[in-house]
Amino acid sequence: MSEPPDPSSQQALDRAAKEGIHCLRIPTPFAVGRVNTYLIEDDPLTLVDSGPNSGKALDELQHQLAEHGHSIDDIGLVVLTHQHIDHLGLVDIIVNHSGAEVAAIDKLVHFAEHYSEDARRDDEFASAVMIRNGIPEEMVQALRTVSSAFRSWGAQAEVTRPLRDGEALELRDRSLQTLHRPGHSPSDTVFWDAERRILIAADHLIKHISSNPLISRPLDQPDRDPVEAAHDRPHALVTYISSLLKTREMPAEIVLSGHGEPITDHASLIDERLEFHRRRAERIYELIAEQPRSGYELAQALFGNVAVTQAYLTLSEVLGHVDLLLEDGRVRESERDGVVYFEAVA
Repeated sequence: MSEPPDPSSQQALDRAAKEGIHCLRIPTPFAVGRVNTYLIEDDPLTLVDSGPNSGKALDELQHQLAEHGHSIDDIGLVVLTHQHIDHLGLVDIIVNHSGAEVAAIDKLVHFAEHYSEDARRDDEFASAVMIRNGIPEEMVQALRTVSSAFRSWGAQAEVTRPLRDGEALELRDRSLQTLHRPGHSPSDTVFWDAERRILIAADHLIKHISSNPLISRPLDQPDRDPVEAAHDRPHALVTYISSLLKTREMPAEIVLSGHGEPITDHASLIDERLEFHRRRAERIYELIAEQPRSGYELAQALFGNVAVTQAYLTLSEVLGHVDLLLEDGRVRESERDGVVYFEAVA
């Protein structure tokens, strides 16, 4: 059984519930554990995120909706926070039951509506990034097999209400401001209830773990060759820190996350995360200063041998911190036999 929330978290959940926002914890097959979806009792009855595409997740969703006196058939609007499969896998099933509209930031529309093809392109992009940063071919192929198997936990969804960054999503009794906060994924979106000072943040900020800024294929170039895109990959951690700094300035009293408990002091938590990234970048600089290393060699030096399923996560983390060093001019990159190496600038 999971541990009960601490008193401040429970008070935050209770206050959100009084404001008509209920946390539904839906099981996932992933190491992160349950995903938080949010039922907003308003008109239309709104569900923020859905959980993964599985029978167990669907059963739990139906059961927890019933605890609040509702069923899937009652849902009139599903809001998507980002593109990861534990957050959007059940959307199509919900829509088929209820006829609900689906709202998401405009940058997510192509991915949501072409899920299978875009997920395949994401795998090609990730494979090219791994090979370019020194991960052995056999490990890359093994991870592609795992990733392909995971795809069934997601599903496509037609977005009927595309939202622009800054646009208000109007319900009968509340207005939620749509704010694009890329970093953890390119489509990360938070929804800000200024009247209640509640931020629905999904995986943008999580209390008990640091959100991994995964290096992801850009969403604004869906037809670009994934291997070509890997040669000028996005700097996900740099982008994520920029997003965190924007969120830090918000007068939020409660941040509702995609996993774990609510956050009641988001500025302090963000400061802790920024300090962690600074220290990690310094540690990686020390490794690079010893000798030029590839991203894979840096990941091995930091984490040792990791499971195949974690190879891209750890590479993304390492490259994110290298990008901070590149931005500061402390490190430069060179290429040998198709592999990128990082070396300290004298």
